[in-house]
Amino acid sequence: MSDHYAELLMYAAPEPIQQANRQWLTRILEHLGVRRLNADHLDLPSLWLAPELLMTQTCGYPLMTQLRGQVRVIGRPRYELPHSSHGEHCSLLLTRDDNPRQTLAQFYNSRGVINGHDSNSGMNLLRERLAPLQQAGRFFASVGISGAHRESLRWLREDRADLAAIDSVTYDYLARYAPQEVAGLRIITRSAPSPTLPYIGPLGMSDRHAAQIRQAMNQALLDLPQIAHTLGVHTVLPASEDDYQVLLDYQQQAANAGYVKLY
Repeated sequence: MSDHYAELLMYAAPEPIQQANRQWLTRILEHLGVRRLNADHLDLPSLWLAPELLMTQTCGYPLMTQLRGQVRVIGRPRYELPHSSHGEHCSLLLTRDDNPRQTLAQFYNSRGVINGHDSNSGMNLLRERLAPLQQAGRFFASVGISGAHRESLRWLREDRADLAAIDSVTYDYLARYAPQEVAGLRIITRSAPSPTLPYIGPLGMSDRHAAQIRQAMNQALLDLPQIAHTLGVHTVLPASEDDYQVLLDYQQQAANAGYVKLY
């Protein structure tokens, strides 16, 4: 039995999701005959590139901008949730219920908040949607950086920002298990679609090994139907870097419109 890092950290909240991910991962590793190394000392970039990595999950935008050619894409989840299905998700552009603006164009010169400049759902998909509406490379009067989707939601609730783009899986999880975090907010529009967040392993992983991991992930979902229901994961689909080229296409479309950085 070998020792490897294996983590599912991209959707860590709320607590029922954390518990379900832990149980799913435990069963996956049982099927693979792998012992899990403690990764608490690693930040996400270090985990993604660790030589001892077996599998983890990353965001599609860092995959294509920071990790391209350095990791192996194992697969991607097919969620069946209200705003995510068939291997795709999106961003939901949210504001407070009491904000008088009704259309995205009306948010010009308002206060934006993003979780980070390296986020696909929080920044890249938002930029793509705002690019046709920006003027001279600018859309917002100000843009704050919250550090996390849940914090961006807090900024909206506390009237510290007017508009945020929230990953649709995160939103669906919170709406189901922590509804107070999205209470008083409404959806203005959806972003363009995006492939769901990829599961990755080390670059040298063979096709056969990647297929074994996907098989173990899917068998664990069959073993644990309540966990599959909690996570909303129907199956893990094969995937490659090519599936995520669309995220760079969105980036280029915004750049062609003169909207390189989200302002």
